[in-house]
Amino acid sequence: MISALISFLGGSVFRAIWGEVSSWWNKRQDHEHEVALLALQEQIAQAQHLRTLEAQRAQAELGIKTIEVAAESAVSQIETGAWLEAVKGTTTTTGSKWIDAWNGGIRPMVATWAIVLITLHFARNGWVLDDNGWSLCGSALGIYLADRALFKRGK
Repeated sequence: MISALISFLGGSVFRAIWGEVSSWWNKRQDHEHEVALLALQEQIAQAQHLRTLEAQRAQAELGIKTIEVAAESAVSQIETGAWLEAVKGTTTTTGSKWIDAWNGGIRPMVATWAIVLITLHFARNGWVLDDNGWSLCGSALGIYLADRALFKRGK
């Protein structure tokens, strides 16, 4: 009878204890799994937040660059308009013969003066251009050739 009692209690009690231990162990693993998932979700949320901040920073910088380019473009248009008005002002007649003659002759006189200076500098150095001679030539070419060519192309 004792063996029957031990086997009855041993089987039932053992199954009950094992069931409770197994249930506790599964719940513990489920809890650890949930905690690990929450930690991963937090890391993912932090990484997403950092990416969002970086994207917003990049968009702000691009917005600033866009504004800077627009401002430079506006300044360039204003300068071009002012230059065009100044050039137009040199060709309009005032009605006074002396002033109109001066306005008509000043550019050719300055060009002639520049050519004479370059030629004299070139001749003085034995028809070899030094650094100053190249600077004079570059300035004259820039003023009388490049300036007009760039202006005609809208630069």
